[in-house]
Amino acid sequence: MATPITANSFVEALKKEGVKVEEVRDWRNHNRNHKGPWGPVHGIVIHHTVTQGAKETVDLIYDGHASLPGPLAHGCITKDGTVHLTGHGRANHAGLGDDDVLRAVIAEKNPPKPNEMNTDGNRSFYGFECENLGDGKDPWPDAQLEAIEKAAAALCRHHGWNERSVIGHLEWTNQKSDPRGFTMDDMRARIAARLK
Repeated sequence: MATPITANSFVEALKKEGVKVEEVRDWRNHNRNHKGPWGPVHGIVIHHTVTQGAKETVDLIYDGHASLPGPLAHGCITKDGTVHLTGHGRANHAGLGDDDVLRAVIAEKNPPKPNEMNTDGNRSFYGFECENLGDGKDPWPDAQLEAIEKAAAALCRHHGWNERSVIGHLEWTNQKSDPRGFTMDDMRARIAARLK
């Protein structure tokens, strides 16, 4: 169980990990807390956006759209490796997922295959949306993969978590396929190596 990181500490943790950080508009006060609690936090969910174009993608993650208001994540990681901070508090990113997966994340064990949608993930997870078409063909530049690794490691380091606190959206619910184009096992191995 962990209290969510403060906005100032979030920026500091990312920069200490070597992340290029951009603060977007009023991200420190931009959240969905009126819809329910944020925290305790237990892990991090990695997503792909199904978009292209850095500015358009960041704006979408900050603003959301008619059927899903923003912020759609706490950070948007563009192809150049920049982490754009888009929200602090509850964000519309994880949605409903499997309580067995949440228990595995809390225990820092490999998650089981999700088969239920019975638990509010927006309360329990940080989220990073990553600019990618999600078609399995759009490339993931080295700078972007390194930024995902560093951003996740920064939060893990802050909370004293290991790499098994980081999951893909497809590991939270069987209704999603993201991130597509790299495996979460590979990303967790990178995070583990960074945390040593």
